[in-house]
Amino acid sequence: MEKKRRDFLKSSAGVAAGMAVLGACKTTSQMVAPTGRWKGANERIRMACIGIRGQGRGHIKGFEELDDVEVVTLCDIDENILMERAKSFEETYKRKPKTEWDMRKVFEDPSIDAVSFATPNHWHALGTIWACQAGKDVYVEKPASHNVWEGRKMVEASRKYERIVQYGVQLRSSPAIQEAVQLMRDGEIGEVYMARGLCYRNRPTIGHKDESPIPAGVHYDMWLGPAPLRPFTENRFHYNWHYSWDYGNGDLGNQGVHEMDMCMWGLGVGMPTEICTMAGMYIWTDDDKEIPNVSISGFRYPKENKQIVFDVRPWITNQEEGTGVGNLFYGSKGMLVIRGYGEYEFFMGEKGESGKKRNEGGDHKANFIKAVRSRKREDQNGDILQGHYSAALCHLGMIAHRVKRQLVFDPEKEQIVGDSEANKLLRRKYRKPYVIPDEV
Repeated sequence: MEKKRRDFLKSSAGVAAGMAVLGACKTTSQMVAPTGRWKGANERIRMACIGIRGQGRGHIKGFEELDDVEVVTLCDIDENILMERAKSFEETYKRKPKTEWDMRKVFEDPSIDAVSFATPNHWHALGTIWACQAGKDVYVEKPASHNVWEGRKMVEASRKYERIVQYGVQLRSSPAIQEAVQLMRDGEIGEVYMARGLCYRNRPTIGHKDESPIPAGVHYDMWLGPAPLRPFTENRFHYNWHYSWDYGNGDLGNQGVHEMDMCMWGLGVGMPTEICTMAGMYIWTDDDKEIPNVSISGFRYPKENKQIVFDVRPWITNQEEGTGVGNLFYGSKGMLVIRGYGEYEFFMGEKGESGKKRNEGGDHKANFIKAVRSRKREDQNGDILQGHYSAALCHLGMIAHRVKRQLVFDPEKEQIVGDSEANKLLRRKYRKPYVIPDEV
């Protein structure tokens, strides 16, 4: 795609911050981020994409093909993938990107304005915080965080360093879904009392894999980052990391966080006060997955008199009102069904007669760039604060499973009431030097 671009003039503050960041990343010391503003709506924004094996491949294409946005750097700890993506990029876009395996080198580069993260979940928070400290705006994949505590630290970093941080839940930018939420707010289905999230995905067994030598070209210590030092195995690496507590959040925090976010948005709620979960491993009980593949979680909001019910299934299952990955909202006059990332349909009355419907997706990455240019959080469809909340519900659901009891949660303090065992699971132990400090 041929683009019309203008040269971008960097602010001196941005240059200074970029030159200083490597030391800050290594020590997690505080630093002052730039507060420069874009000089015009059409100025070129230079981006780096970090973590480019799976979802990150879509980041490269999605950002590179936006007007006046240029992906200049690709970064991945697996140099085999890094070289493959760089070759493909050069063939497609007729220019050679810079390549790095260490994201700290990316933050050190003063010419980069924004970064995107499609790393494993356990890197989302620390990478985002480092980027904010370096004066970079951030697009970070879902779930925003790996645990509740670090999600709040991401919000704090965004605010302290005045950075735009967007989390990657695309349905927030769908005009159709925005319309559906507004219609629900306006009383289309009456008094709304419950939302259900459905995550029915075919996730087969991953079997067993022995520990093995680290593949050539893989910077494994950097991949582990904040997580404990453990021997390499393929079943804790590419994609299958989703099913290990050290790196992932299971399907509730993988696909499910999209629908969890929709539940919260549609109901107009934040953190719950009561959480319970029934979960376990079913059908494939003898493999290397650590996180349950079947779960039913409930989140109650007594003050608002609403609740969320979330259902995860791993294999052959049914569709509910035409969706197995989506949402159902129940009201006194009818029901709203959200299918995927951009389709809705209302069903009205006791007979469930089809009502208003629409199917139109949106460009969440373009929305991020709009906010980067304007420097206004209100222009974002996916500010990190909401990303923190939706990820936190997924984390709380799994904590309730792990301690095998109902939780009472204090949304103001973001603490579990009277349960020291459960509270310990709100954060993790960080492996030096990949440590998120109490004060970011």
